[in-house]
Amino acid sequence: MLSERRLEVLRAIVQDYVGTEEPVGSKALTERHKLGVSPATVRNDMAVLEDEGFIAQPHTSAGRIPTDKGYRLFVDRLAGVKPLSLPERRAIQNLLDGAVDLDDVVARTVRLLAQLTRQVAVVQYPSLTRSTVRHVELLALAPARLMLVLITDTGRVEQRMVDCPAPFGETSLADLRARLNSRIVGRRFADVPQLVQDLPDSFEQEDRGTVSTVLAILLETLVEETEERLMIGGTANITRFGHDFPLTIRPVLEALEEHVVLLKLLGEAADPGMTVRIGHENAHEGLNSTSVVAVGYGSGDEAVAKLGVVGPTRMDYPGTMGAVRAVARYVGQILAES
Repeated sequence: MLSERRLEVLRAIVQDYVGTEEPVGSKALTERHKLGVSPATVRNDMAVLEDEGFIAQPHTSAGRIPTDKGYRLFVDRLAGVKPLSLPERRAIQNLLDGAVDLDDVVARTVRLLAQLTRQVAVVQYPSLTRSTVRHVELLALAPARLMLVLITDTGRVEQRMVDCPAPFGETSLADLRARLNSRIVGRRFADVPQLVQDLPDSFEQEDRGTVSTVLAILLETLVEETEERLMIGGTANITRFGHDFPLTIRPVLEALEEHVVLLKLLGEAADPGMTVRIGHENAHEGLNSTSVVAVGYGSGDEAVAKLGVVGPTRMDYPGTMGAVRAVARYVGQILAES
């Protein structure tokens, strides 16, 4: 384990390198930070940090830069994330409060995260597999044609047309709507098939065919929409950090186009906690020179999806983690209120 003083030297190196983009020397450290020790002691501490793999010398200059291992220790030993300023908090609230539906919430969140962190923002749509039913609406479009509208607790809205095998009256429609909602509102999508399987038997013989058709369309919707979706924004931000990538930025951009890769990077949506993956901790080779900061968001205690940012390993971790966490909280509040 590193002594507290050497940890303080590592923190100072990370902060200076993130801020200046220049390798950090012992003289600069003692001038900029109140470390309470002589430059000779700082040089000795830096030699130990280098021997243990926390910092490295990129060129023949006297300066050192943090390694993935150094960033990892820095993040693991953070006293806390950087709180957002009042103007930043107002900006989040003003932008997200105006959202009209789930697609708009996700699009605004992506834009906001990219602006706040100046990184690439990634937002996963809430998955229906982790959602519950808020309401089912059935609308008559013609005597034998209905519209099924499914609304989830996360604000997701799915619409399907239903061609009935026979005309379906208003009374039967109102009855089906009421019975369907009484059985499945507030229940998880995974539970819906079992909850509705005997519903047709409770209707008159002439209506059972239509009830079965409506249920079949409802259950098809659950299957079709289990595919995970996400939105990405701020990709141009990564080009500002071209010098942070060892050879070329192309592998990073190519990896960002692979949504399956990004979903794996964000991690399991059911896990609401903050995750920070640094450099080679990212399994995808194209992202070995990047860091990913992600957190779950949801309308209650449980996360329904993840959001986060991708940027170079030389990032402001306390500030980025604070922004990602704050945005996730606001999105969760919006989903809970929608």
